[in-house]
Amino acid sequence: MNALSKEQAAPLAAAVTGRVVCPDAPEFDELRKVWNGMVDRRPAAIVQCASADDVAPAIAFARGCGLTISVRGGGHHIAGNSIADGGLVIDFSAMRAVRVDAARRSAAVEPGATLADFDAAVQRHGLVVPVGINSTTGISGLTLGGGFGWLTRKYGLTIDALRSAEVITADGEKLCASASENADLFWALRGGGGNFGVVTRYEFELSPLGPNIVAGLIVYPFAQAKQVLTRYRDFVAGAPEELTAWIVLRHAPPLPFLPADVHGTKVVVVALAYCGDVSQAEAVAAPLHVLGAAHGAHVGEMPYVDWQKAFDPLLAPGARNYWKSHNFTELSDAALGTKIEYAGRLPSPQCEIFIGHLAGAPNRVARNATAYLARDAKFVMNVHARWDHSAQDAECIRWARDLFRASAPYASGGAYVNFMTEDEGERVAAAYGENYERLREIKRRYDPQNVFHMNQNIKP
Repeated sequence: MNALSKEQAAPLAAAVTGRVVCPDAPEFDELRKVWNGMVDRRPAAIVQCASADDVAPAIAFARGCGLTISVRGGGHHIAGNSIADGGLVIDFSAMRAVRVDAARRSAAVEPGATLADFDAAVQRHGLVVPVGINSTTGISGLTLGGGFGWLTRKYGLTIDALRSAEVITADGEKLCASASENADLFWALRGGGGNFGVVTRYEFELSPLGPNIVAGLIVYPFAQAKQVLTRYRDFVAGAPEELTAWIVLRHAPPLPFLPADVHGTKVVVVALAYCGDVSQAEAVAAPLHVLGAAHGAHVGEMPYVDWQKAFDPLLAPGARNYWKSHNFTELSDAALGTKIEYAGRLPSPQCEIFIGHLAGAPNRVARNATAYLARDAKFVMNVHARWDHSAQDAECIRWARDLFRASAPYASGGAYVNFMTEDEGERVAAAYGENYERLREIKRRYDPQNVFHMNQNIKP
């Protein structure tokens, strides 16, 4: 079924309190857009849920009509899994509430909330959860895949702060999943993606932070890349967990603190965030300022919520994006050399190579404690090919794939499902390793017909 008419969708519209948007509606084309501009799919209809009670009727309707179900939180996944051609989109964009209980240090979050929504709500109380680095990302997809960012070394992954989830199953049953209730489902949700049901509420444990941190950028010439990356690797090996420093290899944006003649040239960017005592930040981060002879730097005290939005201009929706990713337990000289080699031939001004430092709290959690397996990862590389025109598709995708293959001998194995593209279904089992068979058992228990397969799919 390629499209539902209003008449065909009438039974669904009568069963839900939210809106059902059919392809002939003027807002339909806008609502089907996702972050990755390469994804251009036309669902049969979109149901914009007003509450969790709209989900079961939507699932039942889709199953009765033989429609593929996709679930949209923030619409930010690189593979565009929130939109299925000819399917029914369960859209949570109208459900973005974040309710904070500061006394209990907990927050209940609806599935359409973005990181910006979430950070703003919890930071009013001086509290946080470790989440991602792009504020337009949805909390739902981020959490179900694992979730990491600037606070991960200190506070762990996003899933490590998850205390419970409300889930609607393929049969329309509403379940609570926690360590004490439906514990197998709770285990699977923490890294297993949207394979087991539709999550309609998340409850997180909050940690104290802020409102200010010390953060910013230090930009080095690409000609010094080998020295900078080697010194960076050696320094972060002993850096306190309050300090997170990531590397970005790319063309320099027109940042105001950089000389004009640096704009558009290849650079090595050190992006840092210090979540400890701000009075100690300068001394702790000082070695990052002398990795080489910097073009310029902009580091200082700022609200945490502002730093969370700092990369948004470089990650705005609508561009064409393709990612390839590896985990690493160490960055050998050869591994760094490969990254430098490919950074020397970036195929578009927007392409970049991220190296994120994860060592710390995530490594202290057992590999089988959650579905997310990569507890030994100290670094993650995301090869981010990004460009504007379809004529560049082949060149940019080839560059990303070539770097991925060249880096494989140095990687620790596994994969991060939130970074996996549409063409990487064969890597799903590798992403979960020894946890995969247990995930399949849980899938057979909660979704034996694989109703929820618009994801990095775990086959029953």
